[in-house]
Amino acid sequence: MVPRTGTASGRPSLVTLRQRLRQVRQISERLIAPLEPEDLCLQGMADASPPKWHLGHTTWFFEEFLLRPAQTSGAAAPELWRYLFNSYYDAVGARHPRPQRGLLSRPPIDAVLAWRQQVDQALELLLDRVEVWPEERARPTLALLELGLQHEQQHQELLLMDLLDGFSRNPLEPAYRGTGGRDRPKTAAALISDGLDNSAVAVPAWHDDPEGRFRALARAHDGPGHEGAAAGGGSGLAGWLSFAEGLVAIGHLPGSGGPEGSPGGFAFDHEGPRHRVWLEGFQIAERLVTNAEMAAFIAAGGYEQPEWWMSEGWAVARDRGWRAPRYWRGDDEFTLAGRQPRDPQAPVRHLSWFEADAYARWAGARLPSEAEWEVAAASGRLPQAFGLLWQWTASPYRPYPGFQPAAGAVGEYNGKFMSSQMVLRGSGFLTPPDHQRLTYRNFYPPASRWMAAGLRLARDGAMRAGEAA
Repeated sequence: MVPRTGTASGRPSLVTLRQRLRQVRQISERLIAPLEPEDLCLQGMADASPPKWHLGHTTWFFEEFLLRPAQTSGAAAPELWRYLFNSYYDAVGARHPRPQRGLLSRPPIDAVLAWRQQVDQALELLLDRVEVWPEERARPTLALLELGLQHEQQHQELLLMDLLDGFSRNPLEPAYRGTGGRDRPKTAAALISDGLDNSAVAVPAWHDDPEGRFRALARAHDGPGHEGAAAGGGSGLAGWLSFAEGLVAIGHLPGSGGPEGSPGGFAFDHEGPRHRVWLEGFQIAERLVTNAEMAAFIAAGGYEQPEWWMSEGWAVARDRGWRAPRYWRGDDEFTLAGRQPRDPQAPVRHLSWFEADAYARWAGARLPSEAEWEVAAASGRLPQAFGLLWQWTASPYRPYPGFQPAAGAVGEYNGKFMSSQMVLRGSGFLTPPDHQRLTYRNFYPPASRWMAAGLRLARDGAMRAGEAA
């Protein structure tokens, strides 16, 4: 029988799972509360999806992979909705073209929300059944439920990323929610641990005021050495952390969530197997690159000098007219709180891998590999590792040694995307805090820049004893 409360193995109890199910599902609907009806079908580009589609797709995932196999009654949507809300699971069947999701004015939002409620009720009934199953029988179902919750949290971040892209294309420069941290009453902020250095700071909840959260966390980690890069190159960072050469282990260890683990020690399949990697000595910057430092790169002609760019990146930058990070507008930047003054000391964000790599070359450094990043973050000495921005690495998105995708359609979740993408590590201000963990591997094509991505520098060679950073 599956335990209702605590478990000796550290796995979440059914009570905890029920609580998480309700919380995660409710937050998704809370995210659309500030929106107008017209916003729900907003799709600014082919890579993005409308808010209504995100709500439908995450519900489809539970119905398709949990409720249908379990033959749980009372939640099935019209058959054609499987076509509308399938994302990329070829084994499930055909799907509506991604670039045309913004054309789906029907089904109306009320119907989608009613379906979500039906699926939530069916999931609760399924948990009632699971409660009396032997643990061995229950384990696959509970694993799929946790996967569905983690999947929905991914889409919560995607929903906000996609909204920012869509709103940025509107000449009215609409704000989604929040004031960007200006004049925010203290009672509206939560006192939380920022997940970076265990210091308590007053930070808005990520889903209540995303921009206010970013600015509060960025201010909490301001420090000396953030005056910007010197003209002609140089990172301007306060210092470097040094790591000696050696054989290290990276990746998810089954049964352990790591320092930033989620309930039950969950990890996506591509976060393992845990394996060994030889690292030469390296140094990694203590801080993320700032707006002021990126402005120095721009002032020095960084976007006009091909010597800093990969050939493909230079061609993309020329073709798309890149002159600055994605949402820079003069001395301002466009945010989920609308147009805001750009803070020179805040980490630069919404960069492609090509831009991050070019900046690193100009600064006389490089991007860290994902193994270097994980070793540094696991040491507990790496500031700004989580909660501000995803951080580009030099590593292509490829399977770890011994990786095997799961059988069936759910095996398409990650494995089939392991080409033409680069890995990002950490987490961002749009990431649900209980969704982040040390071994998380995010990935995007190198030209993508609508996600909350920044960069941290690295360089070869460990520092010798007594050498200045």
